[in-house]
Amino acid sequence: MSWASPLPRLPWGRPSVKAVVTAGVFITTLWNLKCFINLSNISGEAPKHTKPLMVLVWEWPSKQVPNISGDICHELYSITGCWLTTEQQLLHQADVVVFPHTRLQQGRDRLPRERPPGQNWVWVSLESPTNTKALAGWKQTFNWVMTYRRDSDIFIPYGKLVPNQSATMYIPTKTNLVSWVISNYHRTQKRAEVYKNLSRYLHVNIYGKANKKPLCKDCLLPTTSKSKFYLAFENSIHQDYITEKLWRNSLMAGTVPVVLGPPRANYEQFIPADSFIHVDDFGSLAELATFLKTMNSSRYRQFFAWQKKYSVKLYTDWRERICTICATYPSLPQGRVYPDLESWFNT
Repeated sequence: MSWASPLPRLPWGRPSVKAVVTAGVFITTLWNLKCFINLSNISGEAPKHTKPLMVLVWEWPSKQVPNISGDICHELYSITGCWLTTEQQLLHQADVVVFPHTRLQQGRDRLPRERPPGQNWVWVSLESPTNTKALAGWKQTFNWVMTYRRDSDIFIPYGKLVPNQSATMYIPTKTNLVSWVISNYHRTQKRAEVYKNLSRYLHVNIYGKANKKPLCKDCLLPTTSKSKFYLAFENSIHQDYITEKLWRNSLMAGTVPVVLGPPRANYEQFIPADSFIHVDDFGSLAELATFLKTMNSSRYRQFFAWQKKYSVKLYTDWRERICTICATYPSLPQGRVYPDLESWFNT
């Protein structure tokens, strides 16, 4: 079967130059159209950026704004293609705008009056729902949320365990049984009730503003490391709300955390099951006190087995947290808005 040539032919059987050029233009046009259609069919993906992603932090979360000039995300955290700024006049050039909740509590007048097309707004909070006020007015405002919760669009934990196969077990010298650092003590809190009842059965060394024994920044870990156990009691109990009380004050210090917070199963999504003691593991606080006071050295050492495989990484620099937006940007959902922020956060 023979196929007819689609191009006009010269007398000796070859297509004319004009015909070849015309066909080339036609084929190129079809190819470009195909690529455009394919790109248009990709839904929910972030647009490809050939220029650095501009992240505007409307107001910096902490009182002091650190140096964020230049390619700071790459220099400090090896995150490329990310440019941070706090210059509000760059609103219309920004791809993402970050709004820390601590700066929004005065009301909606702190936000820009209009959102440029294609721009995404991020709501940020490290506090628990119990300690997060004035959420009712934030409906149909934010595209993404950035919190300590694992189901956030951008997950920013207080800390995590990172693989460290060369690590060895290190247990600091112990001079007392239990310690607790507490700044804000309120009798209505669950942790206050648990401490009060636990202290009937054992002595707890208390530091911090609440006991008029504040610790300097460099004094915290050396102090808590001298205790066998540390009361890593959260100020409120919520899913995934596991703060520096566990990561820094206890695990990094080299003491065993006695935790009060979400259920044990939730903690085990962050740290090994044999690395901590949960208040709920015991039928009573008297049983917990007996367990702590009678533990032998062999059993105690088992709580530090995690050190052979992991080390603690703390997240304390807001620059690292903000840079994380650029690292996760390609996988973030596009065109979505949270209809009711309060409803989502309190769930």
